[in-house]
Amino acid sequence: MIESDEDVELIAVEVAYATPAKQLIIAVSVPLGTTAYEAVLLSGIQQEFDDIDPAKNAMGIFSKLLDGKTRPTPTEYVLQSRDRVEIYRPLLLDPKQARLKRVVKAKS
Repeated sequence: MIESDEDVELIAVEVAYATPAKQLIIAVSVPLGTTAYEAVLLSGIQQEFDDIDPAKNAMGIFSKLLDGKTRPTPTEYVLQSRDRVEIYRPLLLDPKQARLKRVVKAKS
């Protein structure tokens, strides 16, 4: 039996990304069973930011990284209603190195 569009259950989710200059949260309705990766593509958020690459950027749900170790990967994680998919920017500096620089600067 072929389902019509009317038979597809939709859930409300958000897709978020931020830079130092701009933050954007897009509310989107997706079919039940949609993955975090698919929601990012469906949201169209990558058209708003040149530096988003859904295949490369890390993602999480409410600050919990989808890393494939403790949680599924973005292509495996099936969204639940009201989830917020967060797309993370790559770190410019290792946090340990940043702390070391601050300590050295404070001493001088």
